[in-house]
Amino acid sequence: MSPITLRRWHSYLSLLAAPSVLFFTFTGALQLFSWHEAHGTYQPPAWLEKMSSVHKDQVMDKHDEDKPETGKAPAEEPKHEEEPLAPATVALKAYFFWVGAMLIVSTCFGAWMGLTQTPRKRVAWSLLIVGTALPLCILLL
Repeated sequence: MSPITLRRWHSYLSLLAAPSVLFFTFTGALQLFSWHEAHGTYQPPAWLEKMSSVHKDQVMDKHDEDKPETGKAPAEEPKHEEEPLAPATVALKAYFFWVGAMLIVSTCFGAWMGLTQTPRKRVAWSLLIVGTALPLCILLL
């Protein structure tokens, strides 16, 4: 296979995967600091809970499945004080958050390059659209 053919296939596969890479990187970075979970007085935004549920369990409304069908709220778990994280753990989480941000930037640059540097722009745009729409359609089934 020639280098040009390899580069073309790399671009096509990357454009197809880019929307999912962006989604999982973004939601994973937010989950590093448990911003998707309620704790103390903090309540996460509903969109973040839903996206986290898709990231972790591949369903949109995991929380609705956990509720009993009797209409009663589930019994509250006993509250316990959260221990503060060790400085090394916080530093590692911050580093991984930064890596996630850089992966988002890099993926956006790659998608831009894939869309602008190819002679087959319709194919490139079609793959990006399919890479975005296909997981959404499957999720909403």
